[in-house]
Amino acid sequence: MEVDCQSEDCIVSSFEDDCIDLGGVKDMRLEAEAIVNDVLFAVTEMHVSHSLNSALDVAYINVEIREGTQYCLELTEAGLRVVGYAFDNVNEDLSTHYHETVYSLLDSLSPGYREAFGNALLQRLERLKQNGH
Repeated sequence: MEVDCQSEDCIVSSFEDDCIDLGGVKDMRLEAEAIVNDVLFAVTEMHVSHSLNSALDVAYINVEIREGTQYCLELTEAGLRVVGYAFDNVNEDLSTHYHETVYSLLDSLSPGYREAFGNALLQRLERLKQNGH
């Protein structure tokens, strides 16, 4: 599997580097876009929701993992959590726990994500080895 990364460090980049600091408040919409760009290579589909209202303090991300299951994720200062089991679907009765990172959340949901992430990391290490680093 070939991974197309614009940045050589895309696998381990921090999405916080792409955020705009607005007086101590991160724009969660921008943060959500950065998250999508960071892990899109390891899921079937992922995009920021255009149907659900995002704001400075909350954004929603739709993700379909490699196993075919769809989720709606909520991103806040507390982290990421599953809020629905379909795109653009928020179930207020769900009480899922927050994950600090998208990597942790996807690792808990998808063996296919773990495999894709591991393969991309191995390819990166192999390229470094071939370049004599």
